[in-house]
Amino acid sequence: MDEIQKNLLEQVAGLHEMPSGAYNIRANGQSVSRSTTAHIDIVTKTDKQGIDIIIKPGTRNESVHIPVVLSQSGLTEMVYNDFYVGDDCNVTIIAGCGIHNSGDADSKHDGIHSFFIGRNSHVKYVEKHYGSGDGKGERIMNPETVVELGENSFMEMETVQIKGVDSTNRKTSAKLADGAKLIVTEKLMTHGTQTAETSFHVDLDGEGSSANIISRSVARDDSRQLFLSKINGNNKCAGHSECDGIIMDNARISAIPEITANHLDAELIHEAAIGKIAGDQIIKLMTLGLSEAEAEAQIINGFLK
Repeated sequence: MDEIQKNLLEQVAGLHEMPSGAYNIRANGQSVSRSTTAHIDIVTKTDKQGIDIIIKPGTRNESVHIPVVLSQSGLTEMVYNDFYVGDDCNVTIIAGCGIHNSGDADSKHDGIHSFFIGRNSHVKYVEKHYGSGDGKGERIMNPETVVELGENSFMEMETVQIKGVDSTNRKTSAKLADGAKLIVTEKLMTHGTQTAETSFHVDLDGEGSSANIISRSVARDDSRQLFLSKINGNNKCAGHSECDGIIMDNARISAIPEITANHLDAELIHEAAIGKIAGDQIIKLMTLGLSEAEAEAQIINGFLK
């Protein structure tokens, strides 16, 4: 891999070298490196672009890295990755996509990650998106995550996009069985004329299931953001959706939360707040020796931390 691709890998997956454990690294539309373990197998699909990641029951304290990098201007791809997680597992999955575009043609990566998680398992899923390059071509990413959580399983998702992505449409849908728990934390920043749409659709089908969707976003310059969240309480369950946005310059943010109770014992809450940085916060930091720009950056970093 060249230096540009290595930098993208570091940004989206924190990799300075090949990781331990199972991994599949994809660059410019091709798998360039792969490793499996005794408990985790990775198989190339035969009917379409993508891989199957098979995690055996009882697998604990192992990780899977599946980053994607694009450094070829004008490349467009659609990838399907399916995760089959057995019962009684405890694993961490690191994904993400980095696009470097120095040309005039748009570069685009679309991907659907589907998770089929067994009973009593714990999955931590981290997905980061990053763009770089000074070309006129756009960097476009449209990730979709589909989750089926088995009984008493727990999935925590962290999605991050803070630089360089011109256009993104991020979709997440989930169905939860009895006692299943889902926590999603989204961190998003747009600038320039970038656009970002994120949507969540969660069905709390199981008794005692719960979901907590938290979004933190900053919109700068002339960028646009849209946040959609829909939680259906179809059993005795608990659901919470929260969107906090900081708006700056000439940006626009829309937040549309929706909750539907289809069961007497469904407990659902939604919250949404959008506003500018408070002037007294900036003044307080400036009294400590920071410039106005430094104070502003410090507040944003703390908000998205």
